[in-house]
Amino acid sequence: MRVVPVIDLKDGTAVHAVRGERERYRPVSGVIGGDDGDALALARGFRAQLGLDELYVADLDAIGARSDPAASHHTALLAALAREARVIVDAGVGEPAAARSLLDLGAHRVIVGTETLPGAAALEELLAELPEGALILSIDLREGALLSPDPKLAGLPALEAMARLPRVREAIVLDLARVGSGAGPDVASIAEIHAAFPNLELLAGGGVRDVADLRALDAAGAAGALVATALHRGVIGARELAELR
Repeated sequence: MRVVPVIDLKDGTAVHAVRGERERYRPVSGVIGGDDGDALALARGFRAQLGLDELYVADLDAIGARSDPAASHHTALLAALAREARVIVDAGVGEPAAARSLLDLGAHRVIVGTETLPGAAALEELLAELPEGALILSIDLREGALLSPDPKLAGLPALEAMARLPRVREAIVLDLARVGSGAGPDVASIAEIHAAFPNLELLAGGGVRDVADLRALDAAGAAGALVATALHRGVIGARELAELR
């Protein structure tokens, strides 16, 4: 079971995400360190204290602006984080040149989120142009409904949206309404998607509260989970992670 720590970047700072309400995000603090939102200190803490060297990074400024990540003021920070961990990055990319810019910065893989993806054809182009295995699709949801600028996809449940998109090797299912909410992950949806796409490497995002949630996701077919609040609060620590291995 892969446990992937999350760092959300806003205005150069690692922030605590709650329900996708980005205007309300505040700098992270917690037992891992990185007080006042020091993203590099967080990345080092995840590795040194928890033995976690894979890292999910969302550039919220780039996602919100639909901007070219190569021009983002987070460029230097993303490159620095990539030197600390195997970073998977969501920076709102929707076309190959922007994705290659992130890979050139040192990103291990690039996340393409439906929230900013223009549509199925854009994903097809990205898969054709990027190196094999360089892309992760993020199925971005709010309360189970797909976030997408494409009216043919917007509002669909995750399973139906995935059936309409080109096949990928790995996908994140991320419900923003569950992030930082304490509501727990949507285990039933993960099980449904795994049953329909058993060969898909599936990561669950949003709502993980404790090790019991991770075990439930594992049983549902998830290969791993994105985790933030439970790590910062110490609910999931080195001992709990060791039990999962």
